[in-house]
Amino acid sequence: MKVLNVGLIGAGRMGAFHGESIAKRIPHAKLYGIADPFHDAALKLAEKIGGDIKSYTDPNELIADPNVDAVIIASPARTHAKTVIIAAENGKAVFCEKPMAVTLEEADNVLKAVEENNVTLQVGFNRRFSAGFKRAHEEILAGNIGTPQLLRSLTRDPKLGDLSLSPQWTIFLETLIHDFDALLYLNPGASPVEVYAAADALIRPDFKDKGFLDTAVVTVKFDNGAIATAEANFQAAYGYDVRGEVFGSGGMLTIGDIRNSHMTRYTDTGVSYDTHRYDQDLLYDAYVAEVSSFVDSILFSEPAAPTGEDARAALLIALASIESYKTNKPVKLKNGVLQYQ
Repeated sequence: MKVLNVGLIGAGRMGAFHGESIAKRIPHAKLYGIADPFHDAALKLAEKIGGDIKSYTDPNELIADPNVDAVIIASPARTHAKTVIIAAENGKAVFCEKPMAVTLEEADNVLKAVEENNVTLQVGFNRRFSAGFKRAHEEILAGNIGTPQLLRSLTRDPKLGDLSLSPQWTIFLETLIHDFDALLYLNPGASPVEVYAAADALIRPDFKDKGFLDTAVVTVKFDNGAIATAEANFQAAYGYDVRGEVFGSGGMLTIGDIRNSHMTRYTDTGVSYDTHRYDQDLLYDAYVAEVSSFVDSILFSEPAAPTGEDARAALLIALASIESYKTNKPVKLKNGVLQYQ
């Protein structure tokens, strides 16, 4: 079987995980090269992973290399759309971390480039590859809980990172966008029609005037009548927390567990258990599975998912959330666009 030569763009935390997955965890894939504007970062990651891995400062040089079959884009979010388009124009299959784009115009340009060049595009919404979320999706499609009526998805990070590196609207475009995709995945076939967002800087109020929000709740109404909430917070003292819930006309599904094992500790200090402190621990299997699925889609000529269209749908809710926060009003959605009042 052909071995897929994969180029990695971005040698940061997520890029490093994906690079190691390609090199060590996924059969029939080879990490061919790493590109990062900070060349030392690419060199250090290549050295850590080991093997014959090329390094580049310019991502375009990696993309243009005729030996590269596919690229993984794990660079900063604001570079994603442009890089996907360049890769598509070079005939490369693309796995792009979320968000695929930060404006609808960017998203539409990406979709056009992918279609015109007939390349594979998969977007990194990892919860679709988490066993619990995937099983819940299958249960809902099978009608086992009837029609979804109330949905919930949440993300709580254990601590804030370096806020100087956090651009405006991060909570909607880079965190809650996972929850928006999860809600769409758990309410299959339904479209959002209204979004209302409430958000604040409760952990670091001193950064609010810089446009950084650390706590948010978003209500989404769907055209099948379902009402959903998505929430995020960047300081869960107890650990990394990702969960979901779907209440339907015939039952309920709950998804997610912060415990890192089924062990529970009973001592004279009380009852306790260990929790995940890091997303790459909680979602380890999902992160590997999504890249493995991408590789398989190319080698076996199978459809890749989540698609660019899925990414645009989640982005639409994120942009509606931003508009709602700014105006303190619900925002209507219709035919894939915001209905400004």
